[in-house]
Amino acid sequence: MTAHPDAAAALVAALTARHLTIAVAESLTGGMLVAELVRIPGASVVVAGGVVAYQTPLKHTLLGVDEALLAEHGAVHPEVARQMATGVCTALAVHGRPADIGISTTGVAGPDEQDGQSVGTVYLGLAFGDKVRAIPISLTGDRAEIRAQTVAHAIEAVSALMESTKPEITE
Repeated sequence: MTAHPDAAAALVAALTARHLTIAVAESLTGGMLVAELVRIPGASVVVAGGVVAYQTPLKHTLLGVDEALLAEHGAVHPEVARQMATGVCTALAVHGRPADIGISTTGVAGPDEQDGQSVGTVYLGLAFGDKVRAIPISLTGDRAEIRAQTVAHAIEAVSALMESTKPEITE
């Protein structure tokens, strides 16, 4: 799966129209997701920023992921994705205001398995208000393809969230 060329632009426009901010926590995508969002002119209005927590301990120290969870299950786990998404909203608060939406990526791009998980196992975390969920994805391809597909899926997940929630009344 590759993102439609306008998917990031459409998402930035939807976030802008709703006056919502987004924060990104990335592991296997290594900054590709936030880069895809900020390539859109005007993204600075809605994109708070991104944290690349590539090494597992950083998921705890920067994003607040439970250390015991990481020790028991490793970084490739649905609860890790949820906690990354929640944690990045707070970690990237602007003027004390957490981001409205948190999106995270964690998984195995290859070439070898990690934490007992096979190549192509990916979890997205999505936090919006008090709702937090993990989205399991099973991908195929080489390392670059898996990372690119993960970015596309993440943009699609946030876009679907925008479509499924009622717009906030703004003045």
